[in-house]
Amino acid sequence: MTATEPVGTPIPADVPQPAPGATPPRTPLIARAAAELVGTAALVAVVVGSGIQATKLTQDVALQLLANSTATVFGLGVLIALLGPVSGAHFNPAVTLAEWWTARRGGAGVTARELAVYVPSQIAGAIAGAILADAMFGEPLVKWSTHDRSAGNLLLGEVVATAGLILLIFGLARTDRLRFAPVAVASYIGAAYWFTSSTSFANPAVTIGRAFTDTFAGITPASVPGFIAMQLVGAMVGLALVAVIFMRGKTDNGTPSA
Repeated sequence: MTATEPVGTPIPADVPQPAPGATPPRTPLIARAAAELVGTAALVAVVVGSGIQATKLTQDVALQLLANSTATVFGLGVLIALLGPVSGAHFNPAVTLAEWWTARRGGAGVTARELAVYVPSQIAGAIAGAILADAMFGEPLVKWSTHDRSAGNLLLGEVVATAGLILLIFGLARTDRLRFAPVAVASYIGAAYWFTSSTSFANPAVTIGRAFTDTFAGITPASVPGFIAMQLVGAMVGLALVAVIFMRGKTDNGTPSA
């Protein structure tokens, strides 16, 4: 039923209807790729743009981080709610890779073809989002960041941030509570801005995009490989935690329970 269809309008008998409980048709891959590109671009524009705005309004670093994290929480929640029904609202190669891995092992997730489309779309979107944010604030469109983030404690922060994100998303999926994802994921990222030393990038595409801007949210290109490596490690740790914490029980005849 569309938003404009009157309640109670009869459905013509000659229109084929899905069987009760049938899985609805998937959105075309090109639409899902567009959603991932636009969503990731918007997310990075929010992160970078709010960081630039914060530094223009105050010199207090704590207030700058508060403004940056608050804008990210609201922006990410809206984007997940809007684009989740289209593509799943990954906006993150670590999440997409984790879904592909679970699909390989018999769970629900993306196929190798979808993986090959999602990840480049996310990376392209992240770069475009950083450039867009710079353009809106009159900054150089592309200026490599000089914000070094190579310290070991920051790398540990990325492992923790990404592991927690994967645990949250796949834990919600295992317990059939993905409807809470817009609030839960956005809230987690907002909290992780503050409780992790790295301010929780937790996203390889966003990490790459943020290298293109020499502003508050930037990261020097030399720090990008280390961050991405630790994010992938964190994704593996997160999946391991999901497997242990949300371990499926077995029925009396030995088959896995629902």
